[in-house]
Amino acid sequence: MGGSRSHWKDVYTAKSETAVSWYQPRSARSLDLIEQSAPDRRARVIDVGGGASTLVDDLIGRGFTDLTVLDIAESALERSKARLGKDADKVAWIVGDITSWTPPRTWDVWHDRAVFHFLTERQQQDAHIAALTAATRPGSTVIFATFALDGPEKCSGLPVQRYSPETLACRLGSAFVLAGQASETHKTPGGSEQRFSYAVLKRRPTSPFVLTYG
Repeated sequence: MGGSRSHWKDVYTAKSETAVSWYQPRSARSLDLIEQSAPDRRARVIDVGGGASTLVDDLIGRGFTDLTVLDIAESALERSKARLGKDADKVAWIVGDITSWTPPRTWDVWHDRAVFHFLTERQQQDAHIAALTAATRPGSTVIFATFALDGPEKCSGLPVQRYSPETLACRLGSAFVLAGQASETHKTPGGSEQRFSYAVLKRRPTSPFVLTYG
């Protein structure tokens, strides 16, 4: 990810999960998009960079039964586990760096709020896209939230790459098609505003290989 494991460990050591700039009491926009994309509560959902986010709490509350949360910061995941109590056993927790992670399975819904925009080097982005491709299959839904083109240029002391839904879809490549989009103005715990873009993409069906003869 953008920033080392130690960087994100330091962030969560220095601040509570409610004090980091990306904190939301409820991830309402993400929750709505996931529910629209997966009416079947048995859908396999992964939250990439979920950390201490309360999105997983709401997904459990809405009846989703196959949930995974991945984050580079183990301390952030531990906070989520502590908050959920016995419900933590309903979630698969993965400590991992998305740029070097090999997915063990595929998911129906991939959700990423504010991870991809920290990857400013093309090699990092390619590694993330490779993990995304390996972790999804034709028909899977991919939901990204990134800083918008008029969003901040830095976050948590790190530079970011800003996107529109269209430029994000272009960067992900032809395997994914833009199916929906939304915008959001996020108010940080410190009172500042950050513009986000949401992109909903579908993994394209694999084109059949057709032999032709002259």
